[in-house]
Amino acid sequence: MVAKEIYRGKTVHLLLEPVALPNGKTMELEIVRHPGAAAVVPLKEDGKVILIYQYRHAAGGYIYEIPAGKRSEGEAPETCAARELEEEIGFRAGTLEKLTTIFTAPGFCDEQIHLYLGTGLVHCGQQLGEDEVLQVIEMPFEEAMNRIEDQTIRDAKSIVALGLAYGRAKKRGWI
Repeated sequence: MVAKEIYRGKTVHLLLEPVALPNGKTMELEIVRHPGAAAVVPLKEDGKVILIYQYRHAAGGYIYEIPAGKRSEGEAPETCAARELEEEIGFRAGTLEKLTTIFTAPGFCDEQIHLYLGTGLVHCGQQLGEDEVLQVIEMPFEEAMNRIEDQTIRDAKSIVALGLAYGRAKKRGWI
């Protein structure tokens, strides 16, 4: 059997793929193929993090997130992270430190997001795309962690990245 293309869009590609499972069964699965993304926790020298409060139609309105975006074809994850940081919040990072790479929804999608901690921030000016409707928000790192706990921050990539970055920043005495 050959995979059947259901839809090809700008961001995702939906396929019906024949699969032989490890238990010997075969079936067709709906799989979303995605080029991947990168995201950054921007940490300022004063211990504040920079988040965005972005309109997300699929989520039903505005949500808190860390700066992130889709990788271009052949683009290195770190290059994508640096580009998104500049476009969305108007900062360049002196250092981008890899936190981890996560799958967003491995039951049906191959998207992976590379997560970074950005430090040594220098303001350079925001360059939003026409589809980006957001506010830039700075807050103490501790407040961001409290917003995860009270479920104000519900975006999975942001929760994972903020948690990992918080641990590293605490160990290093940055916060």
